[in-house]
Amino acid sequence: MNHKKTLSSGVSPHGLSLAFAVLCLAFVCGCATAPVMEGIPSYSIRGVHYIPLVSLCDLKNISLTYDTFTRTAELKKNSTVVNVHAGDAVILVNGKAQNHDNPVCLYRDVLVVPYSFRDSVVEPLFKSGVLQEKKAFPASRVKKVIIDPGHGGKDPGAIGRTGLREKDVVLDIAKRLAVLFRNEGIEVVLTRSTDTFIPLARRVDKTNASHADLFLSIHANANRNRNVRGFEVYYVSSSVNDFDRAVSAARDDAPHLGVLSVSGASLNLKATLWDMIYGYSRAESMELGRSICKSVQCEVNNKISGIKSARYYVLKGARMPAVLIEVGYLSNMDEERCLKNGFYRQQIAEGIKAGLFDYSQQICWQYK
Repeated sequence: MNHKKTLSSGVSPHGLSLAFAVLCLAFVCGCATAPVMEGIPSYSIRGVHYIPLVSLCDLKNISLTYDTFTRTAELKKNSTVVNVHAGDAVILVNGKAQNHDNPVCLYRDVLVVPYSFRDSVVEPLFKSGVLQEKKAFPASRVKKVIIDPGHGGKDPGAIGRTGLREKDVVLDIAKRLAVLFRNEGIEVVLTRSTDTFIPLARRVDKTNASHADLFLSIHANANRNRNVRGFEVYYVSSSVNDFDRAVSAARDDAPHLGVLSVSGASLNLKATLWDMIYGYSRAESMELGRSICKSVQCEVNNKISGIKSARYYVLKGARMPAVLIEVGYLSNMDEERCLKNGFYRQQIAEGIKAGLFDYSQQICWQYK
């Protein structure tokens, strides 16, 4: 099902105004009437004036796309792209986070923004001829990424002292990261996009079936020692036998080597090729991990523990460069407090994206 709705100027401003005037009756939130600003209905929510985003965009001739599934909206005009998410005070302007005083709200399926959004975002950014400088992402080298938000459903993962659940934190970061990548023209596959339990084996199967260039698994950590903290990235341990993995992969599938087809090759040849790919993938995973740690350090004021090796199931199963990212320790009260904050989670996502940018400029091989 396609959850995206594109709202354009094909509907007259008068029609939209009339529709939202009717919605006003159900949207007052304790007010008997709703004032009108520039011909747009305004609603008081917790003492803050809000206006329907679709009406504002129609008035300013801004293209608006709203995804009801993720509750995110994208505003476009000229070279400027703004992304907003219901319930969040952080917005993205051409991929860069801006923190605002009041969040975007969703009430009875109507997306509304604070009236200040008009003055602080729409007016300065969407004026005719205003261009936002944007650094080009070398998407020709990284075309497809699979993002794996850990845990989900019946498996909450780590839980902080105030009740913050790992499964919720990592899904939010994964979705933010997906938006950042898609804005750069990179195809994104999520192993889960809702609060659903996905077994590890199915995550691996989906990862390999995607034939993505990179695999990123997002997690949050915990430790009995509540003083332990830090952001860290894992790659598959060298103690994992690559040839055993290669034989298993060769039985299932031939490696994808661009124009060169080896589908009819012997099991030994395919296993040898997979063995080489796994060796390269480990080296590339280490480089990707270093780049991510370096970039995240520039985005957040937190301890960066660096890269480490591990025998995690998803890392052993992935047939492409793969890292598992631990965004922080929920057992540490300071990091739990940080991870509760949407702006901090956005910074983490931007740091990961920047790390991928730096890594992609160094790639010297591609087997897909």
